[in-house]
Amino acid sequence: MKATELGIDGAWLFEPTTFPDDRGSFTAPFQGPAFRAALGFDLQVAQTNQSVSRRGVIRGVHFADVPPGQAKYLYVAAGAVRDVVVDLRVGSPTFGRHEVVELDAAHPRAVYLAEGLGHAFQALTDRAVVGYLCSTPYDPAAEHGVSPLDPDLALPWAEGLEPVLSAKDRDAVTVAHALDTGLLPTRKACDARYAQLRAGG
Repeated sequence: MKATELGIDGAWLFEPTTFPDDRGSFTAPFQGPAFRAALGFDLQVAQTNQSVSRRGVIRGVHFADVPPGQAKYLYVAAGAVRDVVVDLRVGSPTFGRHEVVELDAAHPRAVYLAEGLGHAFQALTDRAVVGYLCSTPYDPAAEHGVSPLDPDLALPWAEGLEPVLSAKDRDAVTVAHALDTGLLPTRKACDARYAQLRAGG
């Protein structure tokens, strides 16, 4: 499995090998040894999620309080999505920047995002199935979001595709509002969490 760090520290792209034959194909989207070799610690999986979205649906931009935060490792099991990672860590040199990766089931790849990074995606096909490995259980009190349509973020959603959002995501605050109200995680808190993970905590 090939692992490549993206332009935002803590965001990684994993590219597993797919084995096709006359029956179909086989892929291992997550491989513990490859993950540990790239990041220096094991991914602790506390919860797995799966979402099914119709074309145009945008989910996110979501993030969680740090500590402990919630790291995510995700891949597409069916269909295709435009996946977006946003640096929401106050004090980070790449604060406000985003990385975009096209994920699809035909050419399996996976994205990992560390605690403190925001995540969103848009379904590009009529049925897009996304699987997530999450480092901590879902905690509604610690889960937050910023608007995926915030003009200050200027996220590159697919042209000609009408965005479909939940009420929660549609009503999410801007990054500027989240920053002013102290909602966003700090890079200092995130770095402390990363050091704890590397130390085996």
